[in-house]
Amino acid sequence: MWTLKPMLIRKNWPIVIVTSLLLGACQSTTGAQVARDNAAYETLDRTAPDESALYRIGPFDRLTISVFNEPSLSFSDIPVDARGQFEYPLIGTVEAQGKTPAELNAEIKRRLDAEFYNDAQVTVFVNASASQYVTVEGSVTDPGRYELPNGRATLLEVVALAKSPTRTAALDQIMVFRDVDGERYGALFDLDEIRNGIAENPDIISGDVIVVGNSALKGAFRDFLQAAPLFNVFTRF
Repeated sequence: MWTLKPMLIRKNWPIVIVTSLLLGACQSTTGAQVARDNAAYETLDRTAPDESALYRIGPFDRLTISVFNEPSLSFSDIPVDARGQFEYPLIGTVEAQGKTPAELNAEIKRRLDAEFYNDAQVTVFVNASASQYVTVEGSVTDPGRYELPNGRATLLEVVALAKSPTRTAALDQIMVFRDVDGERYGALFDLDEIRNGIAENPDIISGDVIVVGNSALKGAFRDFLQAAPLFNVFTRF
C-alpha cells in the first residue's frame, strides 16, 4: 500500500517541467515510493478558500435574481457585462464584479429597501461562470480549460469534463496543482480508488491544474517525485 507524504519542489519550476516529465521522460527504475493518500487531501483542504470567499462574480457570468412575490423583479438569466455590471429595475446599475452571491444579494436588498420596500426577500444564484475555470492536461481525451459554474467541482467531475482518461492513462498518477498567494502546491491522487469508493473524491477549485499521467511513464514520474525532499505535509514549490 502506497503511503502519502508531501513533496517540496523548487518554487520557480514551472508546471510545464512537471508535464514534460510526465509526457516525455524515459522508463527507469521501479520501487520508488510515491507521495499520496491522506497528505494529498490535507493539502487541498488546507489550501482551499473559506466558504464565504469561495466564489466571486466576474465579467460575463450569468445570474438568476428573484424577489419574493415580485415577478417584475425576478429574472432567470441576467448577464454581467465586461465591466462587471448589470442593469436592474428600480435601482439601475449594479456592480457585481468581485462580490460573492451573498454580498450581491445584500446589496440589491439594501437598495430596494432604501426606497421601495420594507423587507425585500432577494435571492441570487450564479447560473454560469466565465471567470471560474480549471485546466486539465495529460492523458485525457480532450485536454483544455473548463468553466466551473459554481467555482468548485470534484476531481471526478473535472476529469469527466475532459471526456475521461485515455486508455494509456495512469489512473494512480493524477496530479493537482494549486496556486495560493503566489505559492504553488501539488497533491497526488488515485482515480481508481476514488471511483471505487476506497478514497474520497476531493474538491477542485477555480485555478487548479489537473495533470493525468501516462501508464508508460510510471517509472519516470516516480523518479520525479522521489527526487524532491519529502515532508509530513505538502509544501509550496
